[in-house]
Amino acid sequence: MANFIVVVADAARARIFSRAKKFSPLQEDTVLTHPESRLRRQDLVSDRPGTVHESSTPGESDASPPTDPKRLEAEIFARELSQHLQGLRAQGNIEGITLAAEPRFLGILRAALDDGTAKLVINEVGASLTRESIERIQQRIDQID
Repeated sequence: MANFIVVVADAARARIFSRAKKFSPLQEDTVLTHPESRLRRQDLVSDRPGTVHESSTPGESDASPPTDPKRLEAEIFARELSQHLQGLRAQGNIEGITLAAEPRFLGILRAALDDGTAKLVINEVGASLTRESIERIQQRIDQID
């Protein structure tokens, strides 16, 4: 198992790299996807809002979802990614994790990490790099240190 993990993610895709040392070349190990995050907002919800019948007031009112469906899918994927990282951590030998993600998703991912995994995060990059080459990702990650 590699000592350093680099996670490059957005709300629909995560590329997980490993490296033996902090600045050694990246080795792509895993790609996780969450196709639901790529769906249009209107495809994630029913055609029209449900209705709520309240006894205290006459008539009906729309029942709107408590959260944005796109954000909900991003949170689901962040939890899946967090569980994957937790599994890698349980295998041992991880000295540090670098997270590189689109800024909104980076915040969602950070909130989804368990305490043990969060303590291993040594760097964060708020940038969308999932479609970049390994060389470009490595260059961008190594700029921060």
